Amino acid sequence: MRIVFMGTPDFAVASLDALVSNGFNVVSVITAPDKPAGRGLKLTESAVKQYAIAKGIPVIQPIKLKDPAFIADLSALQADIQIVVAFRMLPEIVWNMPKMGTLNVHGSLLPQYRGAAPINWAVINGEKQTGVTTFKLKHEIDTGDILLQESMPIGDDETATEVHDRMKIIGANLLVKTLQHLIAGSIHEIPQILTAETKHAPKIFTKDCTINWNQSVEQLHNLVRGLAQFPGAITQLDGKILKIYKSQKEIIAHQEVIGKVFTDNKTFLKFSCGNGYLHVLDLQLEGKKRMPISDFLRGYKPTAL
Repeated sequence: MRIVFMGTPDFAVASLDALVSNGFNVVSVITAPDKPAGRGLKLTESAVKQYAIAKGIPVIQPIKLKDPAFIADLSALQADIQIVVAFRMLPEIVWNMPKMGTLNVHGSLLPQYRGAAPINWAVINGEKQTGVTTFKLKHEIDTGDILLQESMPIGDDETATEVHDRMKIIGANLLVKTLQHLIAGSIHEIPQILTAETKHAPKIFTKDCTINWNQSVEQLHNLVRGLAQFPGAITQLDGKILKIYKSQKEIIAHQEVIGKVFTDNKTFLKFSCGNGYLHVLDLQLEGKKRMPISDFLRGYKPTAL
């Protein structure tokens, strides 16, 4: 079976590696163009491209997915199936090209959390369980028939980053299992059915990251966990933007003003909220580097107390 793999970040590398390690015939990799990064704006290759080059797999990096030259190159590969993991939205001329269609690995138990940020929203919403779904692409995003699914728990204090790192391995193994079943003809496609309880996972914007201190400490802790690696939960300290990347809950009744800052200027900094205090453990203040709270308080004394 001739496979064309499409993906860009580290999450996709796990799936590509699983295909290679299990002897599947990956004839080419499609990934994002190199992008300038760092202070010197040096062109940087995607994680998928770096892996593909190391394994001797041909790489194509289209700027536009409808470019006739790219479509011709893709067609010439004569893929039996295409696999998409953490890539861009594909036009129909691309996803409908192989005779076996295009298979996607998605980081949720579809139809729950369709969209660009399923891991983040599952954690933000305080879910105790999520999972991975393999499905066939159709016109609307994340709506194709389900092939296989595997669930996984989310710990009470687990961050989206930690869920991501476990999920990419589970997703890679599920992809291999899905292809094996497709080859054997032993898979039954299941249409997705939306209900009133279906939750969505749209792209995250700044407004989604902004802390509302009137919320419960559980909700705020979930927000921080869901935005742990990037972009961080956003509030203000001394009139400057403060991003919180790790937190701890203190549930206790109090009569303090909501959003007030408390610190001993040595070991802790916390904000009052609806039903307790949110302790800040890892943060970045505007104009400063990201650091743990103990390091931060050694060099900064909050004035808004």
